[in-house]
Amino acid sequence: MIATLLFTAFIVLMFLGVPIGAALGLAGAVAIALANAETQWFGLLAVPQNFYAGLGKYPLLAIPMFVLVGSIFDRSGVAQRLVDFATAIVGRGPGMLPLIAIAVAMFMGGISGSGPATAAAVGSVMIAAMARAGYPASYSASVVAAAAATDILIPPSVAFIVYSVLVAGASVPALFAAGMFPGVLAGLALIIPAVWLARRHGMGSLEAQLPRPRFWRSLREASWGLAAPVVILGGMRLGWFTPTEAAVVAVFYGLFVGMVVHRTIGLRDLYAILREAGELSAVILIVVSLAGIFAFSLSTLGVIDPITNAIVNSGLGSTGVLALLIVLLLIMGMFLDGISIMLIFVPLVQPLMTHYEWNVVWFGAVLVFTVAIGQFTPPMAVNLMVAAKIAHVRMESTTRWVLWLVGAMCIAMVALVAFPQIALWLPAKLGY
Repeated sequence: MIATLLFTAFIVLMFLGVPIGAALGLAGAVAIALANAETQWFGLLAVPQNFYAGLGKYPLLAIPMFVLVGSIFDRSGVAQRLVDFATAIVGRGPGMLPLIAIAVAMFMGGISGSGPATAAAVGSVMIAAMARAGYPASYSASVVAAAAATDILIPPSVAFIVYSVLVAGASVPALFAAGMFPGVLAGLALIIPAVWLARRHGMGSLEAQLPRPRFWRSLREASWGLAAPVVILGGMRLGWFTPTEAAVVAVFYGLFVGMVVHRTIGLRDLYAILREAGELSAVILIVVSLAGIFAFSLSTLGVIDPITNAIVNSGLGSTGVLALLIVLLLIMGMFLDGISIMLIFVPLVQPLMTHYEWNVVWFGAVLVFTVAIGQFTPPMAVNLMVAAKIAHVRMESTTRWVLWLVGAMCIAMVALVAFPQIALWLPAKLGY
């Protein structure tokens, strides 16, 4: 009965508009209190203990640093220089600006690993440029939101850091390597419908009239931004620093580029940057810590075992169970943010991963891929909210374009499920 109350309280609190983190913590605390009243062994001290335990993990130190990196590069002008360089390579023409938006967003993923941060950085540049070229604002917002979703797959990724904390045996370097090819696959899957839709509907009629940046000049100006992923990921691969230390290195590199090289960030801007990153980091980490209380309630009340047994004995088999989990994740992604989904979902599916002997690194890639789709799937699409706000359009107006992009990403995800080596080849090659 207490286990039923745990889920009921969580769902009711969400429908009442209580933030996800608070709903997780309150539901878990109520269940702990009731269990303590009945058995006298649970202990209310478990609430603060698990609040701290959910937060006191070394890999989580990287989250505020990578969030800060996203804020720094958002204001440093790197996105504009990368757009100019990409335009100099691919040229002008119908469908080229959407392709550039997706490519630049994927590259920005190798710097910050935060979808909303990339949606803001790329959207502030590309949505205005696409408007000048004759693309509808709702289409531009859809493309930018979908492109930014690839960022949680391409390393460094905040989502993979959270997953590594939740799942034993899933190291951050292995997960980062596993996300590289699926992230590229996702980007390629988005480019096809984005370019096709633009040409089919006659968008970008003015694009060919816009000037094409000079290659060597744009390369020179974009070189510091192009070097950022090399510094971050190359340093980790060479063993110069851990993923957590890499996040700190990325912060100082971004500050150097913004304040010394491009001089787009001044001392007065630092407070706003630190405040923005601090607020977003606080939201993420508070949700993580409160979810620790919820996860403790799940495991100690014996909720997970009956659910696992029911699924295993359902007769669906490994493939059927995996398909069911993906469908549930896609539905949850329409209403919850990615971090919350992982904190709720992973403790429940871990016994299934063990039972069916799924590779934890591959399953992490599948899970994060599914979460990425949810970042731009209405009605609660965080990337789409950011892009729609920049484009000054209602989210409802993007649906006709977003559905094509969601479909393309789903096809790419099916390929990842059918061919696990898409995620596992690079970690094995690198020796993780």
